[in-house]
Amino acid sequence: MARLKVAVLISGRGSNLQALLDAAGRPEFPAEVVLVISNSASAYGLERARAAGVAGLVIDHRAFPDRAAFDQAMDAELRRCGAELVCLAGFMRLLGPAFATAWRGRMINIHPSLLPSFKGLHTHRQALEAGVKLHGCSVHFVTPDLDDGPIIVQGAVPVLDGDDEDRLAARVLTVEHRIYPLAVRLIAEGRVELSGRLARVHGGAGQTESLLNPDF
Repeated sequence: MARLKVAVLISGRGSNLQALLDAAGRPEFPAEVVLVISNSASAYGLERARAAGVAGLVIDHRAFPDRAAFDQAMDAELRRCGAELVCLAGFMRLLGPAFATAWRGRMINIHPSLLPSFKGLHTHRQALEAGVKLHGCSVHFVTPDLDDGPIIVQGAVPVLDGDDEDRLAARVLTVEHRIYPLAVRLIAEGRVELSGRLARVHGGAGQTESLLNPDF
C-alpha cells in the first residue's frame, strides 16, 4: 500500500516535526514526510529535515505583498510535491480562509491545550490562571476559525503543585510528540471520518485510549 504523502509547515525548532520524521522513518508507518516548508530561513526544523533526507523549502512571508499571495505560494508548492496531508507543527502564521478551505479535511494542527479550552497563545499560562487540574494538547483539523476544527486526538497531563509555565509546557510537549504521529497514522489508515464538526475515529480504540492516558 502506498504511504500517505505528508508536508509539514514550521516556523521554529520543529520538535513536533522531529516526532513525525521519527515515526515516518519506521517502515511500518503508513505515511511519509515529503516536504518541510518554513516561513523563516533560520528555523532549526529545516536542519531536522535535512538530517532526515527530506526536502526543505523557505517561503518567507515578508517577501509577499499580502497574506493571500503568501498562501498561494505555499499552496503551489504543496500541490507540486503531491502532498495529501498538511501538518502544522509550530507554524506561527495565520492562514487565510481561502487556504484553510482549500485544504479542509487534509490539514491538521497540534495545539497545546485541551480544546476547546484555551485557544490562541500562552495556553499554559491560561491553564495555570484558570486553576484546572488537567491540561494537555489536541490534534485537530484546521478550519478558517482559529483552533476551532474537529478534534482527532487529545492527550492529558496533570497540573501539579508548584508548576510554572515551563514545567507544564515540558510535560505537555512530551505528550504532543506521542499524539501527533498517532493522529497521522489514524488518518493514513483511513480511520478518521469527518462528520460535521466532529472527527470520528474508527477501530483500535484501545490503542488510542492508552495514549490518551499516559502514566505520569
